[in-house]
Amino acid sequence: MSPEKHLLDWQVSQTIAESMSPLIGQLYRQQGVEIILFGKTLINATTIDIIKAHRIARRYTGEFLSPVQTMPILQQLTQMTLSPCRIDIGQLAHQFWQHHDDEHGLNDYLLTALHSALTGEKLAAPKDVVLYGFGRIGRLLTRLLIEKSGPGYPLRLRAIVVRGGKKGDLEKRASLLRRDSVHGQFNGSIVVDEERKAIIANGNYIQIIYANKPEEIDYTDYGIHEALIVDNTGVWRDSEGLSQHVACNGASKVLLTAPGKGDIKNIVFGVNQAIIQPEDTIISAASCTTNAITPVLKAINDKFGVISGHIETVHSFTNDQNLIDNFHSGERRGRSASLNMVLTSTGAAKAVAKALPELAGKLTGNAIRVPTPNVSMAVANLNLEKGTDKEELNTYLREMALNSPLSAQIDYTDSTEIVSSDLVGSRHAGVVDGAATIAQDNRCVLYIWYDNEFGYSGQVVHCMEQMMGVRYNTYPATFA
Repeated sequence: MSPEKHLLDWQVSQTIAESMSPLIGQLYRQQGVEIILFGKTLINATTIDIIKAHRIARRYTGEFLSPVQTMPILQQLTQMTLSPCRIDIGQLAHQFWQHHDDEHGLNDYLLTALHSALTGEKLAAPKDVVLYGFGRIGRLLTRLLIEKSGPGYPLRLRAIVVRGGKKGDLEKRASLLRRDSVHGQFNGSIVVDEERKAIIANGNYIQIIYANKPEEIDYTDYGIHEALIVDNTGVWRDSEGLSQHVACNGASKVLLTAPGKGDIKNIVFGVNQAIIQPEDTIISAASCTTNAITPVLKAINDKFGVISGHIETVHSFTNDQNLIDNFHSGERRGRSASLNMVLTSTGAAKAVAKALPELAGKLTGNAIRVPTPNVSMAVANLNLEKGTDKEELNTYLREMALNSPLSAQIDYTDSTEIVSSDLVGSRHAGVVDGAATIAQDNRCVLYIWYDNEFGYSGQVVHCMEQMMGVRYNTYPATFA
């Protein structure tokens, strides 16, 4: 291909991608239809984001995908009356163009593939959400909920609860939302209303409630009713402590963003969310590591059977460690996080059994905290019932990432150049590094990257939707 042809192809893709943005926005704002491409949302995506999403498709299908192939699908979708759902135009395009040389038959194909979405169901009134705590996870959940906000999204962030602060507290908290050393600038506009103690982010009015404990709050004073309280403080992790939230006027349910204790259901979305019942008032979204490894372990166990295994997590440092040496109740945890690799314990391996009972007693685990601020890795050393090799194992895991009920949780890469910083902002629970896979007979070693902040936050949002009865079907129907 000549240099001129390369440039012309790029310009064509750029022109089409520019035309796609208003159509994507129209479907989302008017019908509640979220357009995704191989699991990556295109809501609020830039022209370059859209082109890059198409290029990444090769990782899944082995073939290049062009906006030229997806644009006709998007145009057809805007002419349909659809129920709120997610539609993967990458999957639709891949399936359609495998069997067609032109657009003839596209409308009939879409009518068949999207049959159950053609009901024209009306958008439901959004349900109230309150974030209790505004730390690393709290701020990322805020970003995600604001990104999704609009007539098409059935959850609405109404308030954030923080402890009382001094003068300037609100502006400082808004600044932390606006700028992040790891995840970059907030995508949009943030305005502080000091008089009303509120943050307005991309038009979303978010009340900041100052309180030192749940019992001090009456959410109905702020027009909040039947709200889901997302506790991301980790202060209370059992039913007794978390029940304080449910007792508040205007609150109905609680989601904990940490492993729950006692009889609290620990949910890894994609694996065991079906056990959430309408009457459940307190649920845990488990931990970032448990969310990263459990979907992959389920996939492996389903096909090859897991006899036993050890999970070693190489985990970025967290807020509970010390910047320089100081006292810490945990062994080794008092040593400087920025200067050391710190060997410590993790409950993630045992916690897998709470979401995947068939692996109870089969896994051990340990953790090494390392001097990086975000993106971790789990190394799963597994003994299998059925023998395999690297090619078969990677082919299977790639298919799980592309075409399975776990495709929203498992991502896959076979790049030999990828490093941790490349995975900042990954929206999957875990990313299998296929190039590093080791498999021989009945033993394998898997390397699973995960953004322990952003990827986990995405899983929390899925749990929020499930708890509040939000049912988002994803099309094509064979993909979940």
